[in-house]
Amino acid sequence: MRTVIYPGSFDPLTNGHLDIVQRAAKLFDKVIIAVANNETKKPLFNLRERVELVKRGIKHLPNVEVDSFNGLLVEFADRRGAGAVIRGLRAVSDFEFEFQLALMNRKLNDRIETIFMMPRGAYTFLSSRIVKEVARLGGDVSAFVPEHVQKALKGKFA
Repeated sequence: MRTVIYPGSFDPLTNGHLDIVQRAAKLFDKVIIAVANNETKKPLFNLRERVELVKRGIKHLPNVEVDSFNGLLVEFADRRGAGAVIRGLRAVSDFEFEFQLALMNRKLNDRIETIFMMPRGAYTFLSSRIVKEVARLGGDVSAFVPEHVQKALKGKFA
């Protein structure tokens, strides 16, 4: 079984994330969305909330599941039997940082490949950070996130 990990903080899940997940689900037998427990980023949604928001967003994809992890991504991928990690690239500016991560991951475990995927053009500008800022300022984020995420954002900023 070809398994891939799609890691991130998903704070919150966006349509750009979903675009990559849906396309990865066509390429791999199993996609595991790995929600990172990185409290240094000071997430808007706690880990449990982020996992639940992602679960609701992918329930229509039978070969996609959600998990959370602490520590090194390559160790998590190894424990879950994944042979690859997907990283999203929105712009050239993402590449340098993602390339460095990929090289470090390869050094830590050369059996785990990194695959870069770009979202569809409509989502290349989209980030969780921008979505949170627009929502915080009362803007309409309905084109950027699933409806349940939009409601969760409204609840946080009410």
